[in-house]
Amino acid sequence: MTLLQTLAFLAALHARGGDPALELLPPATVSVDSARGRIVIELPAVELPAPTGHQNMTMVGLPLCQVVIPVNAWLHGSHVEIVDATGRRLPADVLHHFNLSDPGHRELFLPIAQHLLAASKETPQLEIPAFLFGVPIERGERLIAGAMLANTSAASYHGVRARLVLRYVARGRPWPLYRAYPWALDVQYPLGTGPTGSKAFNLPPGHTARSWEASPAIAGTILGVGGHLHDYGVRLELKDVTTGALLWQGHPVTDGPGRVVAFPVTLLFSWHRLGIHIVPTHRYRVTVEYDNPTQQVIPDGGMGAVAGLFVPDYGAEWPTVDRSDPVYQEDLNETIRSGGMAGMMMDRAAH
Repeated sequence: MTLLQTLAFLAALHARGGDPALELLPPATVSVDSARGRIVIELPAVELPAPTGHQNMTMVGLPLCQVVIPVNAWLHGSHVEIVDATGRRLPADVLHHFNLSDPGHRELFLPIAQHLLAASKETPQLEIPAFLFGVPIERGERLIAGAMLANTSAASYHGVRARLVLRYVARGRPWPLYRAYPWALDVQYPLGTGPTGSKAFNLPPGHTARSWEASPAIAGTILGVGGHLHDYGVRLELKDVTTGALLWQGHPVTDGPGRVVAFPVTLLFSWHRLGIHIVPTHRYRVTVEYDNPTQQVIPDGGMGAVAGLFVPDYGAEWPTVDRSDPVYQEDLNETIRSGGMAGMMMDRAAH
């Protein structure tokens, strides 16, 4: 999206009281394979050159796009595929991140646009039992999709496309038994830092811990938790500040030098319990910890987020979005601003 398009988007956003003018974003390609129960969202192709000079990583942002959902469905799984112009699958580490957000619904812990999905190179393929749980999605819903690619190899890739594959079951069946909703917490909430609301922070040498806390809008049960952090990250945790109870902690899988290669997802439900119950009268804190062994500050080297699925208590309805809320408006503005810059190619040194 060009600077003029971005300014037009923001002007329309302000004029309409926070209602996102998604028609100003280019459309993603969306297809449905009803026989296999798949919705495929594909972003426009980009060139991904090899790094040059003293840089050892090239990062390229794909255009921020609108996604119009074509079916009424219950989502139960997802994965991201990165392919080149010939259709060849590229290595998993080419994906820096893929984000899918829903400006028509709000987050559980914060009145911002709901983060439906965030995937990165260390994110495993996501799958929940379709008979038990499903994330409701409506035909005609308009979502926002964006992605960033990274190349550390000596080869350039041409016509690179990012595909998000959503697995679903159609509405009208007697399952799933529970409606589930995604949620997220980030140590840089509510609005991050800098002009684009980046959730990354500079990582100094030695030990670093960052936290943020809030209360959920409604009561319910957390089914599972996953996380995202950068290299030299050692731990993420979710704590009930009101009781002092540690609800979850996760550790990344790393190679010898501390490079994060995976972050396992913890499933909290079993045959005898649904998960961890949380309530609006308690406060919950997410914390990330790093041990940076270098003697240098790593620019944007830190990040800490947890996310998962949540089943509301019986009779509890997901809170409606308030488009006039200043935090909602600023967060959405930052999403558009960062998307407007994402089409620019950036070279940077690998951390």
